[in-house]
Amino acid sequence: MTSPLTALLAAAVLTSPAFAAPAAAQDGHAAHAQAGHGHRHADFESGRFHVRIDGPERPQGDVILIPGLSSSPEVWDGLTEQLKGRYRVHRIHVQGFAGAPAEANATGPVAAPVAEDLARYIAEQGLNKPAVIGHSMGGTIGMMLAARHPDSVGRLMVVDMVPFMGAMFAQPGVNPTAEAVSPIADQIYAGMTSGPLEGFQAQAAATVAGMINTEAARAGPLEDTTTSDRQVSASAFRELIVTDLRPELAKITAPTTVLYVKFNDLRMTPEITDGVYRASFAGMPGATLKRIDDSAHFIMLDQPAAFAAEVNAFLE
Repeated sequence: MTSPLTALLAAAVLTSPAFAAPAAAQDGHAAHAQAGHGHRHADFESGRFHVRIDGPERPQGDVILIPGLSSSPEVWDGLTEQLKGRYRVHRIHVQGFAGAPAEANATGPVAAPVAEDLARYIAEQGLNKPAVIGHSMGGTIGMMLAARHPDSVGRLMVVDMVPFMGAMFAQPGVNPTAEAVSPIADQIYAGMTSGPLEGFQAQAAATVAGMINTEAARAGPLEDTTTSDRQVSASAFRELIVTDLRPELAKITAPTTVLYVKFNDLRMTPEITDGVYRASFAGMPGATLKRIDDSAHFIMLDQPAAFAAEVNAFLE
């Protein structure tokens, strides 16, 4: 990708509300489970995430929904309403994001350990090849899970994420490898963890606006980012930059659909975006790639009807 886009992305990251101070009040999920939200919580011990479950007694199948960086399970509320009459829906809440205590995610990588615990969750809950849908960082976790535990996943949907996000940060003319982008990842991490809080807060509204076109849908994600743990979000983002899953794509045996939007940069046309996604997923020639127009990064919020239609087709 181009260096102007790299600068744009880096600026968006460094000013994101996702990297504000840790939430002052981080309600435990046990208290949330008693708040009458209609779902139940899975009986599963993990310091990496907890799980909300909705659905009928005799579901057609299981669907696991993984939100993105600093996001909460609420981003899936609309889709859950569409699915829970037929499917058992498992919404992941990553520890440290959106008010959840950091627990085991307080230090070190986040995505890879979450993927490993998801494989354990599937096994311990006795799920039979569930469908896995991941948005953004959740898409990365889904790809990790499907590549490293191929027998655990029945089908995979990746929502607006490439297998190597670090390529966006590579210098022009430099072969985009995890090693090559590690210095910029370290620089961004340092800025996230030590930069002035005022700068993050001042850009919060603009950052969310860039990720969600629908103004009425921004309040929830903005709340999620401002109540996320700064350290966990920073560690997770650094991990995403240096994680290159392209060599692992061939290990994914589950039928895979990738939904994406045009990059939020006037210089990046739909055709250029299509080319980037085709090249990024070249290691999975059987994957179905589809661009969703008139949407920003949160497709499920900007185009809920179109998104639900794609998910239904993907599941059936």
